[in-house]
Amino acid sequence: MAQRKIIHIDMDAFFASVEQLDAPALRGRPVIVGGDPAGRGVVAACSYEARTFGIHSAMSCAGAYRLCPRAEFVRPRKERYSEISQQIMAIFSNYAELIEPLSLDEAFLDVTENIRGIPSATWTAHAIRQDIYAQTGLTASAGVSCNKFLAKVASDLNKPNGLTVITPEQAVPFVRRLPVRKFFGVGRVTEQRMLAMGIRQGADLVRYSRSELIEIFGKSGSFFYEIVRGIDCRPVRPRRGRKSVGSEVTFKEDLQCREQMLQILSQQASRVESALRKKQLRGRTLVLKVRYHDFVTVTRSRTSGCLFCTTSDIMAQIPQLLAATEAGRKKVRLLGVTVTNFQTEQNKKRSFCQLPLPFPPPAGRPGENENVF
Repeated sequence: MAQRKIIHIDMDAFFASVEQLDAPALRGRPVIVGGDPAGRGVVAACSYEARTFGIHSAMSCAGAYRLCPRAEFVRPRKERYSEISQQIMAIFSNYAELIEPLSLDEAFLDVTENIRGIPSATWTAHAIRQDIYAQTGLTASAGVSCNKFLAKVASDLNKPNGLTVITPEQAVPFVRRLPVRKFFGVGRVTEQRMLAMGIRQGADLVRYSRSELIEIFGKSGSFFYEIVRGIDCRPVRPRRGRKSVGSEVTFKEDLQCREQMLQILSQQASRVESALRKKQLRGRTLVLKVRYHDFVTVTRSRTSGCLFCTTSDIMAQIPQLLAATEAGRKKVRLLGVTVTNFQTEQNKKRSFCQLPLPFPPPAGRPGENENVF
């Protein structure tokens, strides 16, 4: 089997860069895309100039204003971002057939066998970045490697406007040196658990067996076991159809009354029901999202043999999911309800069986243009 060649393209500060592109007076200035700093809005994106002040996405706009009072706050323009995103995706399609968009501004491309027959993924990534700049005036960073995990990590190493290549020979040494916070799937809570176990980088993680990692981290444990050995067999999957339907709301004032939260969640469940009915979808997994007053965000989910498609289906589970959070004991600024894991004709016919336990195992930082792969 030929060695895969995967590119991850990530636009640089996309929303903020679009605002600076359209309004030249904003160029070189700290720009924050989000809500009113006098209200309860959050930062959707910010320019690199704003990031030097410690501003980052998902923080409160009020907090961002305190860090940088001279920042320019602009409202998001989703239609404009979507318009440019379509241009970028069209550029990708000139080079690859296997494209997996992750959002408006990033995607994986499998260029093992690419449309233009370019033998090097490095050259392909360079050409794509040139085309993006020529056609949109925006810069993009790229990561090139032999699997999705490494390509995504690489794209973040030399931002903005960078190109980083991790060759197959460099894969394992690179992951062994990688801090665990850089691992996909390692959030703040998981990182703290790992640090408490003395796991600070890949070299520490490799000491644990697959079964030990599964016991500690659940299904993510198997992923960590393989990644630290440079293994990631996930294919680049072109996105087909919607993966989830949800509704969320940020409150003008923090809530502490659970009964009031349940009333609001019932309204959101009704909106989700309407969207599901319109799209003729039903899902097996219900997800509750709670963001506390201190911006810590948690989710609680329930996967059922029955399908979630009505408000009553959703609200039958929401009280238990809410009780599994600290909502009420801690004030809440945001609540969200999402239905996912949709039923398809394929999984209607799917049968399930219990596998024997334990589960059997499945059969430095390089500079730009330093490596060619």
